Amino acid sequence: MLHRLGDPQDGLAPVIHVAGTNGKGSVIAMLAACLEAAGYTVHVYTSPHLVRFNERIRVAGRVLADEALTALLQECETINAGAPVTFFEITTAAAFLAFARAPADVVLLETGLGGRLDATNVIARPRLTVLTPISMDHEYFLGDTLDAVAGEKAGILKAGVPCVSAAQDDVAGRVIEARAAALEAPLVREGADWTVARDGDELIFAAAGWSRRLPLPALAGAHQIGNAGTALACLSELAELDVDEADQARGLSGVDWPGRLQLLTGGRLAALLPQGWELWLDGGHNPHAGKALAAHAREWADRPLHLVIAMMGTKDRAGFLRPLAEVADRVRCVAIPDQKASLDAAELAAAAGAVGMDAEPASDPAEALRSLVAASSNPARVLVCGSLYFAGAVLGEDRGD
Repeated sequence: MLHRLGDPQDGLAPVIHVAGTNGKGSVIAMLAACLEAAGYTVHVYTSPHLVRFNERIRVAGRVLADEALTALLQECETINAGAPVTFFEITTAAAFLAFARAPADVVLLETGLGGRLDATNVIARPRLTVLTPISMDHEYFLGDTLDAVAGEKAGILKAGVPCVSAAQDDVAGRVIEARAAALEAPLVREGADWTVARDGDELIFAAAGWSRRLPLPALAGAHQIGNAGTALACLSELAELDVDEADQARGLSGVDWPGRLQLLTGGRLAALLPQGWELWLDGGHNPHAGKALAAHAREWADRPLHLVIAMMGTKDRAGFLRPLAEVADRVRCVAIPDQKASLDAAELAAAAGAVGMDAEPASDPAEALRSLVAASSNPARVLVCGSLYFAGAVLGEDRGD
């Protein structure tokens, strides 16, 4: 289909291709923010969307309008002439068309699932490949062992093309190193070639004998320090682009990536909570995300933490829930609206109970919040989590979309 469209994927600005299990979107958001702060024009392709499908394709920093997106998809449908095509494949083709027809300095490209066989992996020679932390997820498609999953993710590496890698589990790290060696792809690894750490209200990024102090990223969570480091390591590899310390500081301070430890200060759901309560939202959905959320929750020691959770039936519910059981007081479980593959609320509540949570089912997020308020005598913090699809549904409902 791409060949019949004129191979738009071969006419793009330099591509930074990002794969991994967690943090892909956050790394891309920080990269885009820093590059745009330096005055560069950036195209961005991410998935899934939270509220509107259009969010997946951002041309020169702007989400495609309905009319433009419809025209692109119709063009792809026409040229495809009824041949088998997946939802993600035709979306990717439309993105490549949009990006090839608009000038830009950089394209930030996120894999949809895996890497080796991902539709985005038709880019023959990206400027840079990036691997965020790899853990177990999508086992049905990627394999039921960490080395199998890592092998699929490392499938985006290309001969001679540098790869920036976040810190990895030993198993995943060995797979990545072997793949990079086979392709003679320079590997720029966290811990070996660059480091990042928090120091009070700053982060310290260091690489190749130099270091830099920068503001913390605007995205909450200790795990975002590592994601910021990955983005900064990418920028340090792009010597042809002038993104100075001030640009990086503005980018990190101003980055916005909804649905990732996002504080909801307005909207219908926040209005259900009494004064002194807080409502947070996160789309994490696998064991690695559960651990990251639990680690951040331990810093929330000023009030009790309650959870409102929904999950897809394909996810490792126990792996996600078990770390959170150590930090949550009460849990309410709901189904994801309009998702046939969502876990039933009662089934999810049973899974939560099995790992030691005080969990009950609820019909929807609003009922869950009312139930938590009724059961609590003191102000609390509520974290809505378990699925990016759920995060999108909550944001859409909150905004009336």
